[in-house]
Amino acid sequence: MSFTTKDVILKEDRPKTLLLQKHSDYLAGYGLNKDDYEFCMTEFLRMSGVYWSLTAMELMGQSSRMQKDEIIEFIATCQDNESGGVSASIGHDPHMLYTLSAVQVLAMYDRLDAINVEGVVRYVVSMQQDDGSFFGDQWGEVDTRFSFCAVMCLSLLHRLDAIDVNKAVDFVLSCMNFDGGFGSKPGSESHAGLIYCCVGTLSICKRLDALKADELAWWLCERQLPSGGLNGRPEKLPDLCYSWWVMSSLSMLNRIHWVDKKSLEDFILACQDAETGGFSDRPGDVPDPFHTLFGLAGLSLLGNTSIKNVNPTYCMPQETIDRLKLEPQILHV
Repeated sequence: MSFTTKDVILKEDRPKTLLLQKHSDYLAGYGLNKDDYEFCMTEFLRMSGVYWSLTAMELMGQSSRMQKDEIIEFIATCQDNESGGVSASIGHDPHMLYTLSAVQVLAMYDRLDAINVEGVVRYVVSMQQDDGSFFGDQWGEVDTRFSFCAVMCLSLLHRLDAIDVNKAVDFVLSCMNFDGGFGSKPGSESHAGLIYCCVGTLSICKRLDALKADELAWWLCERQLPSGGLNGRPEKLPDLCYSWWVMSSLSMLNRIHWVDKKSLEDFILACQDAETGGFSDRPGDVPDPFHTLFGLAGLSLLGNTSIKNVNPTYCMPQETIDRLKLEPQILHV
């Protein structure tokens, strides 16, 4: 029996340089047509979309092209007065994912005063369970993504003391697998996106010492395919977003040099749309703000000096993290 690796082939006429101006134009124009089909169909992601777009623009030094006042007003309108949580869009239910996105955006704008911070803290605290895990919303789904959302959110607000941090860490560590990786809950398959969430949680809580660092870093490096791209778990196609999930985790583990940086950079650049701007999941696919952020953030981690430094734990400009006086842990080798 023979096995073939799932991968893509990079074409010779692919983009090979960073098209910063096109990406800025793409994001500046995204969502301006409120009747656009794609805009209407992604309402449930609106708050995350604001975070992806603004962060990408911040990293390119182009955030002045975003509608700052309109964004701040939108976020304030999406906060639920009763629970304190923030929703994806006006009229939706609050959720941990969108609460974090809202706090990240307001932290970048230095406008946390635009929402009821105590309400946010109350909402996050209400989601922690007896075993240290967190619900995503009132409907009770548990996932390590929500642990990360809770810890990062409170960290940005300097209110990490409001939850039981030790229990939160213990739950995340209970999700560690034999390969050093993490899944969504105890016993779940290791996945690069969830590994980032768990390593990020431990970085903020300063407990990276609890990791099986070499085993985990090796598993992450094994995600690189011959094309240079990274996948999220074995036998999957490469996807540009893992240029962030994998490389940020390796950065926190201080082992980013274990990956072939040049071939990964070639893959990331190949995912640009040379006509419209923006990045897609794989070369030739349709671009979107999600992959545009993680393409730029991945290049930042690789040392591209035309993009601002991104913090590998928070996925925000390092200058914002410095201004907030936050010091997430990086593992010493």
